Amino acid sequence: MDPLRRMAVFAAVVEHRSMSGAARVLAMSTSAVSQQVRQLERDSGVTLLHRSTRKLTLTAAGERFYEGCAAMVAAARRAQQQLAHSRDAPSGELRLSAPVGFARHVAPALGGTLAQHPALTLKLLVDDARIDLIESRIDLAVRFGRLPDSSWVARRLCAFEWLLCAAPSWVTAHGTPQRPEDLLSLQWLAFAREGSDLHLELIGPQRETRTLRIEARISSNNQYSIQQMCVAGLGLARLARVDVVEDLAVGRLVALLPAWELAPLDVWAVTPQRDAQPAKVRVAIEALQRYLAGLPGAV
Repeated sequence: MDPLRRMAVFAAVVEHRSMSGAARVLAMSTSAVSQQVRQLERDSGVTLLHRSTRKLTLTAAGERFYEGCAAMVAAARRAQQQLAHSRDAPSGELRLSAPVGFARHVAPALGGTLAQHPALTLKLLVDDARIDLIESRIDLAVRFGRLPDSSWVARRLCAFEWLLCAAPSWVTAHGTPQRPEDLLSLQWLAFAREGSDLHLELIGPQRETRTLRIEARISSNNQYSIQQMCVAGLGLARLARVDVVEDLAVGRLVALLPAWELAPLDVWAVTPQRDAQPAKVRVAIEALQRYLAGLPGAV
Protein backbone atom coordinates (compact mmCIF):
# COMPACT_ATOMS: atom_id res chain seq x y z
CA MET A 1 0.00 0.00 0.00
CA ASP A 2 1.51 3.36 -0.99
CA PRO A 3 2.16 6.22 1.46
CA LEU A 4 -0.80 8.29 0.25
CA ARG A 5 -3.14 5.42 0.96
CA ARG A 6 -1.64 5.04 4.44
CA MET A 7 -2.20 8.76 5.03
CA ALA A 8 -5.88 8.32 4.11
CA VAL A 9 -6.12 5.37 6.54
CA PHE A 10 -4.54 7.45 9.30
CA ALA A 11 -6.99 10.31 8.66
CA ALA A 12 -9.90 7.84 8.92
CA VAL A 13 -8.57 6.50 12.24
CA VAL A 14 -8.46 10.02 13.66
CA GLU A 15 -11.88 10.97 12.29
CA HIS A 16 -13.55 7.83 13.67
CA ARG A 17 -11.47 7.82 16.85
CA SER A 18 -10.62 4.14 16.64
CA MET A 19 -8.95 1.53 14.49
CA SER A 20 -12.15 -0.50 14.36
CA GLY A 21 -14.26 2.49 13.25
CA ALA A 22 -11.86 3.27 10.44
CA ALA A 23 -11.80 -0.40 9.47
CA ARG A 24 -15.59 -0.48 9.04
CA VAL A 25 -15.61 2.60 6.84
CA LEU A 26 -12.66 1.45 4.74
CA ALA A 27 -13.85 -2.17 4.47
CA MET A 28 -10.59 -3.41 5.98
CA SER A 29 -9.76 -5.53 8.98
CA THR A 30 -8.82 -3.76 12.21
CA SER A 31 -5.42 -5.44 12.17
CA ALA A 32 -4.77 -4.20 8.61
CA VAL A 33 -5.59 -0.63 9.64
CA SER A 34 -3.28 -0.92 12.64
CA GLN A 35 -0.49 -2.25 10.43
CA GLN A 36 -0.79 0.71 8.05
CA VAL A 37 -0.58 3.24 10.87
CA ARG A 38 2.44 1.45 12.36
CA GLN A 39 4.10 1.45 8.94
CA LEU A 40 3.62 5.21 8.73
CA GLU A 41 5.30 5.59 12.10
CA ARG A 42 8.17 3.32 11.08
CA ASP A 43 8.69 5.15 7.81
CA SER A 44 8.70 8.57 9.47
CA GLY A 45 10.41 7.56 12.70
CA VAL A 46 7.77 9.54 14.59
CA THR A 47 5.01 8.36 16.96
CA LEU A 48 1.66 9.59 15.73
CA LEU A 49 -0.74 8.00 18.21
CA HIS A 50 -0.72 7.16 21.90
CA ARG A 51 -2.53 3.86 22.30
CA SER A 52 -4.31 2.55 25.36
CA THR A 53 -6.88 -0.15 25.91
CA ARG A 54 -9.61 2.48 26.09
CA LYS A 55 -8.78 5.14 23.49
CA LEU A 56 -6.35 6.64 21.00
CA THR A 57 -4.89 10.13 21.36
CA LEU A 58 -2.78 12.10 18.93
CA THR A 59 0.76 13.11 19.70
CA ALA A 60 1.78 16.69 18.84
CA ALA A 61 3.43 15.41 15.68
CA GLY A 62 0.34 13.35 14.94
CA GLU A 63 -1.89 16.43 15.18
CA ARG A 64 0.22 18.33 12.65
CA PHE A 65 0.43 15.31 10.38
CA TYR A 66 -3.32 14.75 10.56
CA GLU A 67 -4.00 18.28 9.26
CA GLY A 68 -2.07 17.49 6.10
CA CYS A 69 -3.68 14.06 5.74
CA ALA A 70 -7.17 15.50 6.18
CA ALA A 71 -6.47 18.20 3.58
CA MET A 72 -5.26 15.53 1.13
CA VAL A 73 -8.41 13.43 1.62
CA ALA A 74 -10.64 16.49 1.24
CA ALA A 75 -8.87 17.44 -2.02
CA ALA A 76 -9.35 13.91 -3.35
CA ARG A 77 -13.05 14.04 -2.50
CA ARG A 78 -13.44 17.38 -4.27
CA ALA A 79 -11.71 15.95 -7.34
CA GLN A 80 -14.10 12.98 -7.33
CA GLN A 81 -17.07 15.33 -7.01
CA GLN A 82 -15.83 17.38 -9.95
CA LEU A 83 -15.53 14.23 -12.05
CA ALA A 84 -19.04 13.19 -11.09
CA HIS A 85 -20.34 16.68 -11.87
CA SER A 86 -18.64 16.59 -15.27
CA ARG A 87 -20.27 13.22 -15.90
CA ASP A 88 -23.74 14.18 -14.68
CA ALA A 89 -24.10 17.94 -15.34
CA PRO A 90 -23.04 19.69 -18.55
CA SER A 91 -20.37 22.26 -17.77
CA GLY A 92 -17.12 23.66 -19.07
CA GLU A 93 -16.16 24.38 -22.66
CA LEU A 94 -17.59 22.22 -25.45
CA ARG A 95 -15.23 22.32 -28.43
CA LEU A 96 -17.31 21.52 -31.51
CA SER A 97 -15.99 21.10 -35.04
CA ALA A 98 -18.30 21.31 -38.06
CA PRO A 99 -18.12 21.98 -41.80
CA VAL A 100 -18.82 25.50 -43.03
CA GLY A 101 -22.18 24.55 -44.51
CA PHE A 102 -23.39 23.08 -41.22
CA ALA A 103 -22.49 26.08 -39.06
CA ARG A 104 -25.91 27.69 -39.56
CA HIS A 105 -27.52 24.70 -37.80
CA VAL A 106 -25.46 24.97 -34.61
CA ALA A 107 -27.43 27.82 -33.00
CA PRO A 108 -30.91 26.28 -33.44
CA ALA A 109 -29.61 22.82 -32.51
CA LEU A 110 -27.73 23.77 -29.34
CA GLY A 111 -29.31 27.05 -28.31
CA GLY A 112 -31.78 25.40 -25.95
CA THR A 113 -29.09 23.26 -24.36
CA LEU A 114 -26.85 26.27 -23.74
CA ALA A 115 -29.77 28.19 -22.21
CA GLN A 116 -30.65 25.26 -19.95
CA HIS A 117 -27.08 24.78 -18.72
CA PRO A 118 -25.46 28.17 -17.95
CA ALA A 119 -22.22 26.50 -16.83
CA LEU A 120 -21.73 25.16 -20.37
CA THR A 121 -19.81 27.22 -22.94
CA LEU A 122 -19.30 26.57 -26.64
CA LYS A 123 -16.32 27.03 -28.94
CA LEU A 124 -17.26 26.33 -32.55
CA LEU A 125 -14.48 25.56 -35.03
CA VAL A 126 -15.77 25.77 -38.59
CA ASP A 127 -13.63 24.05 -41.20
CA ASP A 128 -14.37 21.90 -44.24
CA ALA A 129 -11.08 20.05 -43.67
CA ARG A 130 -11.17 17.02 -41.38
CA ILE A 131 -9.04 18.31 -38.55
CA ASP A 132 -7.40 16.03 -36.01
CA LEU A 133 -9.63 15.76 -32.94
CA ILE A 134 -6.81 15.11 -30.50
CA GLU A 135 -4.45 17.79 -31.80
CA SER A 136 -7.19 20.43 -31.83
CA ARG A 137 -8.69 19.22 -28.52
CA ILE A 138 -12.10 18.66 -30.12
CA ASP A 139 -14.82 17.17 -27.93
CA LEU A 140 -17.28 16.56 -30.75
CA ALA A 141 -17.12 16.79 -34.55
CA VAL A 142 -19.97 16.69 -37.04
CA ARG A 143 -18.88 14.73 -40.10
CA PHE A 144 -20.62 13.68 -43.31
CA GLY A 145 -20.44 10.72 -45.67
CA ARG A 146 -18.13 7.75 -45.50
CA LEU A 147 -15.66 8.01 -42.64
CA PRO A 148 -12.05 6.82 -42.88
CA ASP A 149 -10.89 4.10 -40.53
CA SER A 150 -9.65 5.54 -37.25
CA SER A 151 -9.68 4.98 -33.52
CA TRP A 152 -12.31 7.69 -33.09
CA VAL A 153 -15.89 6.85 -32.21
CA ALA A 154 -18.72 7.67 -34.63
CA ARG A 155 -22.44 7.75 -33.87
CA ARG A 156 -24.86 8.15 -36.77
CA LEU A 157 -27.17 11.11 -36.22
CA CYS A 158 -29.28 10.83 -39.37
CA ALA A 159 -28.93 10.88 -43.15
CA PHE A 160 -29.73 13.68 -45.59
CA GLU A 161 -31.57 13.11 -48.84
CA TRP A 162 -29.56 14.08 -51.95
CA LEU A 163 -31.13 15.72 -54.99
CA LEU A 164 -29.79 16.30 -58.50
CA CYS A 165 -30.28 20.01 -59.09
CA ALA A 166 -29.83 22.64 -61.80
CA ALA A 167 -30.91 26.22 -62.39
CA PRO A 168 -33.87 26.77 -64.72
CA SER A 169 -31.55 28.71 -67.05
CA TRP A 170 -29.28 25.67 -67.32
CA VAL A 171 -32.25 23.38 -68.09
CA THR A 172 -33.45 25.79 -70.79
CA ALA A 173 -30.00 25.78 -72.39
CA HIS A 174 -29.15 22.06 -72.08
CA GLY A 175 -32.43 20.21 -71.73
CA THR A 176 -33.71 17.85 -69.05
CA PRO A 177 -31.93 14.49 -68.62
CA GLN A 178 -34.33 11.58 -68.96
CA ARG A 179 -32.23 8.67 -67.66
CA PRO A 180 -29.11 8.29 -65.52
CA GLU A 181 -26.82 7.68 -68.49
CA ASP A 182 -27.70 11.15 -69.81
CA LEU A 183 -25.81 12.60 -66.86
CA LEU A 184 -22.45 11.41 -68.13
CA SER A 185 -22.20 14.00 -70.90
CA LEU A 186 -23.33 17.01 -68.87
CA GLN A 187 -21.35 19.73 -67.10
CA TRP A 188 -21.02 18.98 -63.39
CA LEU A 189 -20.18 20.84 -60.21
CA ALA A 190 -18.75 18.66 -57.46
CA PHE A 191 -17.73 18.84 -53.83
CA ALA A 192 -14.29 17.31 -53.62
CA ARG A 193 -11.35 17.30 -51.25
CA GLU A 194 -9.07 15.60 -53.73
CA GLY A 195 -9.54 15.52 -57.47
CA SER A 196 -12.81 16.16 -59.28
CA ASP A 197 -14.45 12.73 -59.50
CA LEU A 198 -18.06 12.37 -58.42
CA HIS A 199 -19.51 8.91 -57.80
CA LEU A 200 -23.29 8.70 -58.06
CA GLU A 201 -25.34 5.77 -56.82
CA LEU A 202 -28.91 5.95 -58.11
CA ILE A 203 -31.90 3.74 -57.30
CA GLY A 204 -34.70 3.62 -59.86
CA PRO A 205 -38.49 3.22 -59.65
CA GLN A 206 -38.17 -0.58 -59.79
CA ARG A 207 -35.32 -0.52 -57.25
CA GLU A 208 -32.80 -1.02 -60.03
CA THR A 209 -29.43 0.61 -59.42
CA ARG A 210 -26.97 2.64 -61.47
CA THR A 211 -23.48 3.66 -60.42
CA LEU A 212 -21.93 6.50 -62.39
CA ARG A 213 -18.50 8.06 -62.25
CA ILE A 214 -18.74 11.72 -63.19
CA GLU A 215 -15.82 13.95 -64.10
CA ALA A 216 -16.70 17.42 -62.81
CA ARG A 217 -15.65 20.55 -64.65
CA ILE A 218 -15.84 22.66 -61.48
CA SER A 219 -15.06 21.36 -58.01
CA SER A 220 -14.70 22.94 -54.59
CA ASN A 221 -14.02 21.83 -51.05
CA ASN A 222 -16.89 24.03 -49.88
CA GLN A 223 -20.40 22.69 -50.46
CA TYR A 224 -22.10 26.07 -50.20
CA SER A 225 -19.99 27.46 -53.04
CA ILE A 226 -21.13 24.52 -55.19
CA GLN A 227 -24.74 25.40 -54.40
CA GLN A 228 -24.18 29.04 -55.33
CA MET A 229 -22.59 28.10 -58.65
CA CYS A 230 -25.48 25.74 -59.36
CA VAL A 231 -27.98 28.56 -58.75
CA ALA A 232 -25.91 30.71 -61.12
CA GLY A 233 -26.44 28.16 -63.90
CA LEU A 234 -22.89 26.85 -64.17
CA GLY A 235 -23.89 23.18 -64.16
CA LEU A 236 -25.58 20.31 -62.37
CA ALA A 237 -24.87 19.49 -58.75
CA ARG A 238 -25.74 16.90 -56.14
CA LEU A 239 -27.15 18.91 -53.24
CA ALA A 240 -28.80 18.02 -49.95
CA ARG A 241 -32.54 18.71 -49.83
CA VAL A 242 -32.11 20.44 -46.47
CA ASP A 243 -29.86 23.04 -48.13
CA VAL A 244 -32.00 23.75 -51.19
CA VAL A 245 -35.57 23.74 -49.87
CA GLU A 246 -35.91 27.48 -50.32
CA ASP A 247 -34.18 27.52 -53.71
CA LEU A 248 -36.58 24.84 -54.95
CA ALA A 249 -39.62 26.60 -53.50
CA VAL A 250 -38.92 29.92 -55.21
CA GLY A 251 -37.70 28.39 -58.46
CA ARG A 252 -34.00 29.20 -58.27
CA LEU A 253 -33.32 25.46 -58.69
CA VAL A 254 -35.20 22.48 -60.11
CA ALA A 255 -34.77 18.81 -59.19
CA LEU A 256 -33.77 16.45 -62.01
CA LEU A 257 -34.61 12.75 -62.47
CA PRO A 258 -37.19 12.85 -59.65
CA ALA A 259 -38.06 9.17 -60.12
CA TRP A 260 -34.51 8.17 -59.18
CA GLU A 261 -33.17 8.24 -55.62
CA LEU A 262 -29.61 8.95 -54.63
CA ALA A 263 -27.96 7.03 -51.80
CA PRO A 264 -28.39 9.33 -48.76
CA LEU A 265 -25.62 11.28 -47.04
CA ASP A 266 -24.89 9.97 -43.55
CA VAL A 267 -24.37 12.52 -40.77
CA TRP A 268 -22.11 11.48 -37.88
CA ALA A 269 -21.17 12.67 -34.42
CA VAL A 270 -17.50 11.82 -33.98
CA THR A 271 -15.73 11.84 -30.61
CA PRO A 272 -12.19 10.95 -29.61
CA GLN A 273 -13.27 8.44 -26.94
CA ARG A 274 -15.94 5.81 -26.40
CA ASP A 275 -16.18 5.40 -22.63
CA ALA A 276 -16.99 7.92 -19.91
CA GLN A 277 -18.28 10.62 -22.24
CA PRO A 278 -18.68 13.86 -20.27
CA ALA A 279 -22.19 15.20 -19.90
CA LYS A 280 -21.48 18.18 -22.18
CA VAL A 281 -20.79 15.79 -25.08
CA ARG A 282 -23.76 13.53 -24.35
CA VAL A 283 -26.30 16.36 -24.21
CA ALA A 284 -24.86 17.98 -27.34
CA ILE A 285 -25.18 14.75 -29.32
CA GLU A 286 -28.75 14.27 -28.10
CA ALA A 287 -29.66 17.86 -29.00
CA LEU A 288 -28.15 17.55 -32.47
CA GLN A 289 -30.00 14.31 -33.11
CA ARG A 290 -33.35 15.80 -32.07
CA TYR A 291 -32.83 18.88 -34.21
CA LEU A 292 -31.63 17.04 -37.30
CA ALA A 293 -34.57 14.64 -37.20
CA GLY A 294 -36.92 17.58 -37.82
CA LEU A 295 -35.13 18.97 -40.88
CA PRO A 296 -36.58 18.50 -44.37
CA GLY A 297 -34.92 15.64 -46.18
CA ALA A 298 -33.60 13.99 -43.00
CA VAL A 299 -34.06 10.21 -43.01
